[in-house]
Amino acid sequence: MGLLETILLLTLTVPASFFIVVVYVLALFGKTLGFRKKYVELLLMLFEYGRERIERAQKKVKKDTGDEDGEEEEEEFFDDASSENSSEKGSGEPAVCGDEASVKENGLIDQDDDIHDFQDSFDFIESGIKAIINDQVTQRFASEELRSWNLLTRTTRTYEFISWRLSLIWLVGCIIRYAFLLPFRVTICFLGTITLTILTFFIGLLPQGRFRKRLNDHASKFCFRLLSRAFSAIITYHNEEYRPTKNGICVANHTSPIDVVLLACDSTYALIGQAHGGFLGILQRALGRASSHIWFERSEMKDREAVARRLRQHVEDVSTCPVLIFPEGTCINNSAVMQFKKGSFEVGGLIYPVAIKYDPRFGDPFWDSSKYSMLQYLYMMMTSWAIVCDVWYLPPMARKPGESSIDFAKRVKAVIARQGGLIDLDWDGQLKRAPAKKEWKEQQQVEYAKKLVHSPRHNIVNSADDSPNPST
Repeated sequence: MGLLETILLLTLTVPASFFIVVVYVLALFGKTLGFRKKYVELLLMLFEYGRERIERAQKKVKKDTGDEDGEEEEEEFFDDASSENSSEKGSGEPAVCGDEASVKENGLIDQDDDIHDFQDSFDFIESGIKAIINDQVTQRFASEELRSWNLLTRTTRTYEFISWRLSLIWLVGCIIRYAFLLPFRVTICFLGTITLTILTFFIGLLPQGRFRKRLNDHASKFCFRLLSRAFSAIITYHNEEYRPTKNGICVANHTSPIDVVLLACDSTYALIGQAHGGFLGILQRALGRASSHIWFERSEMKDREAVARRLRQHVEDVSTCPVLIFPEGTCINNSAVMQFKKGSFEVGGLIYPVAIKYDPRFGDPFWDSSKYSMLQYLYMMMTSWAIVCDVWYLPPMARKPGESSIDFAKRVKAVIARQGGLIDLDWDGQLKRAPAKKEWKEQQQVEYAKKLVHSPRHNIVNSADDSPNPST
């Protein structure tokens, strides 16, 4: 290796090594230099500049094409629609089927009564189907829509080509995220995983006792703080006096696997959840060596019974740390809280509610496990600007006398939704993976049949069938 190559290697290695050492030291003591907050403030200024340029370009396009304001267009559309409807009504009698014609001929109803063919309801049926497809449930399983562009290509509508200034900012942002931030974040994630694996291995060799528990507490916080820096996570904790510290169950809304990392940076938890493979499985096995965690398979009911039994034993042990549970059972896109499973609320003990709310402007934290693998998701997170979120610790809650576990779960869910500014929904999050139950469909069919039975048209046709036929 020549002198020039050696100098170049040292020039690249020494700053990178110094940066990694600084990250380790800051993660060990839970401190920050404040650079990430300044970085977020700069991003907000760029987002605002981009929003102004996009609005200016859209106004210019409307002015060049001669389009009127959107509201005026909507008013004209509705005026035209109403005029068409009125013209159709005034053009003559609507077409009727044979049964309706015979009813009119027999004089059972007035000729001026408004009886329509069954096909006239197709427009309403079509509108209803569209409303069902775009309902408030299914849209919680897709990425949250942004009000303004955040200079990321995967959320763009070719906004980067509106002006050369915006294109230059977008290009510089891509270079920073992919050429500088991504290599450092991948390195930190790799080193953080190695550090977690090594520390938990040695902690697992120690005998059970107070020293092992305290050492695991410090090592867990250190490793998760290190991993959080792989996403440039900026976490703001509120109401820290309600932070879970004793045995009990901590429940939170669920958006991403990163939820565990963000909460574990501030407190130590025993985790419970579905067993995974791949990268996430490596972390689960490493954590299981140092402390007691509960991993289970969703498809096995026997495991569910064992989970409930182990969870109850854990809560009854006053020397254990709180269990972290996401009762929704699946990731929701940071805009709502869906049905909580009642199992966590049947065990007893205190419930520590926690509300998590992400800022999607800097990166979409939602994980669609049916679309992206864990490594693909991590790649998307590491190529985002940052992960910015707020965490609210809420006062512990206990089950009231005579209160069912379902009502208790709804009460806790409502508190979390209200604090996090999320929509409180009673639908099961498992609709993300499976269609609606057959019982729900049959119930809707029964309700619709009742409406048909009690409709005026049905009564008229029945009266026509029951009346004597003049020709007999």
